[in-house]
Amino acid sequence: MNLENNNNKGINRRNFLKTLGAGSAVTAAALAGCKPRNTVSAEGGSIGEVPTDKMTYRINPHTGDKVSLLGYGCMRWPVRKKADGSGEEVDQDTVNELVDYAIAHGVNLFDTAPVYVRGWSETATGIALKRHPRDKFFISTKLSNFGHYGQGSFESSKAMYQKSMRDLQVDYIDYYILHGVGMGGVEDVEKRFLDNGVLDFLLEERKAGRIRNLGWSFHGDPRVFDYMLTMDIQWDFALIQLNYIDWRHATGNNVNAEYLLGELIKKDVPALVMEPLLGGRLSRINTEALHLLKHARPEDSAAAWAFRYAGTPETVLSVLSGMVYMEHLQENIRTYSPLVPINEEENALLEKVTEIMVSHDYIQCTECQYCMPCPYGVDIPGVFGHYNRIISSGKMLRSSNDENYKEARRAYLIGYDRSIPRLRQASHCIGCDKCKPHCPQKIDIPTEMRRIDQYTEQLKQKLEF
Repeated sequence: MNLENNNNKGINRRNFLKTLGAGSAVTAAALAGCKPRNTVSAEGGSIGEVPTDKMTYRINPHTGDKVSLLGYGCMRWPVRKKADGSGEEVDQDTVNELVDYAIAHGVNLFDTAPVYVRGWSETATGIALKRHPRDKFFISTKLSNFGHYGQGSFESSKAMYQKSMRDLQVDYIDYYILHGVGMGGVEDVEKRFLDNGVLDFLLEERKAGRIRNLGWSFHGDPRVFDYMLTMDIQWDFALIQLNYIDWRHATGNNVNAEYLLGELIKKDVPALVMEPLLGGRLSRINTEALHLLKHARPEDSAAAWAFRYAGTPETVLSVLSGMVYMEHLQENIRTYSPLVPINEEENALLEKVTEIMVSHDYIQCTECQYCMPCPYGVDIPGVFGHYNRIISSGKMLRSSNDENYKEARRAYLIGYDRSIPRLRQASHCIGCDKCKPHCPQKIDIPTEMRRIDQYTEQLKQKLEF
C-alpha cells in the first residue's frame, strides 16, 4: 500500500458529499424535514433560539445507541481558586450547570480521560452526571497509559481503568478508548496494549458488558492506523481529527481526514470526531476568509461552519467539543438542532477558505494541554494561542518596514502581556524538551518557543527584520 498516495487521494469532493449525506439540494431537503438514513432530528427553531428538543442524533450501527451529534468534551472544565487560597480546583458548580444545560438540550455523550484537567476531569464529570439517570447519558473515557501515566504495564493499566469507573461513579463505560494510538508507532501499540495483555483484558470486559463499545483515538503515523484496522477485532468506533483544514491539508503529526474516514467506512467503523475547530483556529479565521463565509450565510459564525462540516458525514456518531463557556455550548446546540449538512456549493467555498488558511504560518497547536504543566512555568498553549490569534487578525508583521508596523507592534506586545503573564512567556523556555514527547501534533515546542521569543524581542527592541 502506498500510504502517501492514499493519504492524498481518498474520497473525492462529490463522493465526500455523497458519503456525508449532502449534495447540491441537501440544505433545502434538510429544512423540509428530509434526513440522512441514520439521522434522527426534528425541524430547527428560529435564529437565536436554543431548542430543547431539536438535537440531531446518529444511530450507532453496532449497539443501536442514539447518540447526540454534539458531544461534550470534558478536557477543559473551568477551574477556580480554592477558598483557602491553597491552590486551584475544578469549579464544580459551573461544571454542574453546563452538564445540566447540555442534557436538557439534547446532548447525551460526555467524553473525558484520566489525564484531563490535571487529572480532575473524570471526578468532576462523574459528580455532575451522577445527578442524572444513567440512561440519559453515554460516557466516553480513555486508557491513557502513556508517558509517565503508568508506562503501559498491565497492572497500572488495569488500575487506571478501574479508577475511571470509581471516579465516574459508574459500573460500565459506554465508549472506552485506547488513548493516543499512533503517537509512538506500532511498537508503542504493542507495548501498551498487546504484549502486556491489556487488550485481551479489555475485550473480556466488553464481553462482560462493563465496556459497551471499544475503540481508539488516533494521532500520528498512518501505518499504525492501518495496523489497527487489520487486527482481527471488530472495533466499535474510532476517534479521529476531522475538520475542513485537515480533510486534505493535515500538517505535522496529523493525517488527512479524507483518508482516515474513508478507511473507517470500508471497515464499518463509526467515527467520533475531535478538533472540529482545530484548537480554536477555525473559530478565529482571518478577515478575508470570514468575509467569504459571512457573504454566504450572514447569520452563521465561523465556528458554526466548522461544526456543520464536521457533523455532515453520516458515519460520524458525534463531534466532540470542549465547551468552557455557556455561550459556546448554546451556539453549538443551535448548530446541531438540527444539523443542516454542508452542500456542494458550501464545500467548494470551504475549500477556498482552506487555501487562505494554509497560506499562513500557523503553529499547529490544538491547545490540548498535554504538554502541561511546564516545569519552568511556561504557558505553552497560551503562547501558541496568542501567536495564532495575531495571524488570524491579520496583524502579524512580516517586516519592520510594513506600513502598519507601529500599530501591529503595539497590538502584539500589549496583547501578549495581557494574555500571558511575563513569567509564563516564551522567554522562560529553557529547551529542556520534556514537553515534546507529550505533544500529539509532534510540534518541536522548544524551537517554536525560541522563534516566538526572538520575534517578540525584535518588536520590543524595535529591531529591523
